[in-house]
Amino acid sequence: MDVLEAIFTRRSIRRFTGEPIKEEDLRTILKAGFQAPSAHNYEPREYVVVRDKDVLDRIAEFHKYAKMLPKAGCGIIVCGDKEKQPEIGFLVEDCSASIQNMLLAAHGLGLGAVWCGLYSVEKLIKSMADVLELPDNLIPIGMVVVGVKAEDKEPIDRFDENKVHFDKWK
Repeated sequence: MDVLEAIFTRRSIRRFTGEPIKEEDLRTILKAGFQAPSAHNYEPREYVVVRDKDVLDRIAEFHKYAKMLPKAGCGIIVCGDKEKQPEIGFLVEDCSASIQNMLLAAHGLGLGAVWCGLYSVEKLIKSMADVLELPDNLIPIGMVVVGVKAEDKEPIDRFDENKVHFDKWK
């Protein structure tokens, strides 16, 4: 699948078969995350791959939009290291770019994936940090839930000319 096809056809998938994803696919998705741009090239991203059923269940308990997690192949929690990137805006942007790359990689591999937000909801940040036993310098920014698809969705054209402005707001 070429990059434009991936961008224009990717959809959030929330239904999974429960089958594990292949190690080589997981590695490809993680490599895509590492390829994302990073402000000042500080590379503040850290990844926690969760496949343990008990941990997946615990996350699904506190995150109301991650109820599908136990049926997915894994959850990849993207964390930002505030010691490597103290500017929180850049840290969030770096992690978000990584998440988007991973979503596109999963789609390109024929897998399903969905982005479950964490930052800046304090309860979600704290709960995730507690479950994953994160050190204080790591902030969980978002989670990519990845698995073998149990649903397909048609592409949606979201382009809106009314939201495009040139040179000035008009």
